[in-house]
Amino acid sequence: MLHYAVVFLVIALIAAVLGFGGIAADAAGLAKLMFYVFASLSAVAFVLGLVRRS
Repeated sequence: MLHYAVVFLVIALIAAVLGFGGIAADAAGLAKLMFYVFASLSAVAFVLGLVRRS
């Protein structure tokens, strides 16, 4: 999932350089959303891993 966030970030950067503002904003929004989902799932997995060990 982190891979997809990076891919959308690269798409947003390329679209911004080429002047496609709407596409760049949408891709940046998707990249941000996927990053937050990845970060929250990683935190949940880390906490569950700690709980299972003890």
